[in-house]
Order: sequence, then structure tokens, then C-alpha cells
Amino acid sequence: MTVSFEGRVAVVTGASRGIGFGIARELVRRGAKVCLTARTEETLAEAAKALGGPEHAIAVAGKSDDAAHQEETVTRVLETYGRLDLLVNNTGINPVYGPVLDTDPAAAAKILAVNVLAPLAWTRRAHAAWMAEHGGAVVNVASIAGIRASNGIGMYGVSKAALIRLTAELASELGPGIRVNAVAPAVVKTKFAEALYEGREEKVARAYPLGRLGLPEDVAGAVAFLLSEDAAWITGQTLVVDGGVTLGGGL
Repeated sequence: MTVSFEGRVAVVTGASRGIGFGIARELVRRGAKVCLTARTEETLAEAAKALGGPEHAIAVAGKSDDAAHQEETVTRVLETYGRLDLLVNNTGINPVYGPVLDTDPAAAAKILAVNVLAPLAWTRRAHAAWMAEHGGAVVNVASIAGIRASNGIGMYGVSKAALIRLTAELASELGPGIRVNAVAPAVVKTKFAEALYEGREEKVARAYPLGRLGLPEDVAGAVAFLLSEDAAWITGQTLVVDGGVTLGGGL
């Protein structure tokens, strides 16, 4: 049977489309109330509407690494739904392509701010607002780029490696009441990852033992498991969701 999230409330960052929206949709399907965040207000509002509107989902637009946006979101969630049980830190950026040594220091700092420090800040706020007293579960969306060298997107990989380490540290600090885990997807068919497969999807997919690239729902199911009571004795772990591609060394 599918585990129900009836009565639970979640925040999913970066949820207007792609993996984040897929996760939010899966949580709503299982009965959760969800707050979606992302930068673009119109796209975000459409996503919340697609999930059934305020009865099931609300949207708060803003930049994931902005402290005021984080505070507004948590406040809105508590005002609207009265609790905050689940947090999915999905927002991630990769504004540069090329060797790590050539990465502009300002760009590197921004990548780390959004991909590492923002998840820490969101977790801190969820902890202070609800989870410290009532418990909860957090899932960080990392990447296989964080567990091995990833030519061309190396700084992104550095940030995801840091996020994986942050996951373990937070799990150690926040147990037993709060579980913190991560997922590390390979290439998932989203707008964010188009440059990695566009025009050559069949060729890229040959490296995957399961014969295809990922879909948002592949990651959503793994995240839902880690948030659920089925994973009640799992914390500090990173679940690789990659179609088997890391078995053979492909992207």
C-alpha cells in the first residue's frame, strides 16, 4: 500500500516544474498539504493551481537563498496549515560550465549559497518553527555529480558533495526527532538538465543499465519513501537514483 501523508504539511523548494513539481505532486497525491517555492511567481501559481489550489497547495515566490523569503514562506505555511512536518530542499543552480579552476569566484560563491547554505537555512527555520518540538523529516536533493568527478559541471558537483555531507551532519545533530536524508539523481529529463541530453538522448541513455534517462516521478517516489514512516530507521543517508549509470561510469 502507498504510505499516506494525510495530515502532514510539506515545503518543497524549487517546485514550479521539473523534479520539485514532481515531488510536490506525489506528496499531494498521498494526502499532504504542500507549499511550493520558486523564483517566478506566475509559473509557481500555475503549479499550485495544477495541484488543486489552496486546499492542497499554496505558493510563495522568492529566491531560495533569501532570508526574508524563507521567513515569509514558513510563516505562511503555519498560518495556512498550522504545522510543518516535511521539508524538501530541491532548489539548485548551475550557472557556469567549465573547469573548476576557471570558475569565477562570485559564481562559485553563488552556487554554494543556493545549493548548500540555503538548504541549511531552510532546515534551521523549519526546525525552529515546528520540527524541534514536534519532529519531522527533511530530504535534500543532491546529485551523482556530488559523489564523483563531473567534468564541465565541477563546481556544481562540489556543492552537491557538500550538501551530501551537510545531510549527514544534520542527521547526526537533529536525531532522534528529525530525520535528514538525501537523494542523488543522475540525468533527469527536465528543463534544468536539457544541456546534458538534448539532441542526443538515445546516445546518453545507452550508458544506463535500465535503458533510459530519469523522469521526475522516479525521484519523487524515492523522496516520498525517505519522508515516510517506511524509512523511520533511516537517517543521514544518500539514496542514489540513477538508473544504474554509476555502475559503469557514464553521465
